[in-house]
Amino acid sequence: MPKVNMLEAKTNLSKLVDAVESGRETEIILARNGKPVARIVPIEQPERRLGIAEGEFGTLDEEWFREWQALDEVIWKDVLDARWERFERHSRELEEKYGRKRNKSA
Repeated sequence: MPKVNMLEAKTNLSKLVDAVESGRETEIILARNGKPVARIVPIEQPERRLGIAEGEFGTLDEEWFREWQALDEVIWKDVLDARWERFERHSRELEEKYGRKRNKSA
């Protein structure tokens, strides 16, 4: 825990903060006329934890997974049906514009 006078602190503030931030120093004492007046210390960062919502949404069992798959199929069916309708509408517009007929045997 080094003690640094004000002039040195003003000159080397970035280096002092880097030393505290990197963990090389736990704190640095700032002194005026040799008397301690302030400290430079790291700010405690909140710990990032995974799984903090564990148990909040129930269990993801087989029944939940089957329901999710069924819902996914419904959503994708709607999406694909809408795309197919747009394709057919566009094809009709092209037929009207250019007078060509699609091969309907396919």
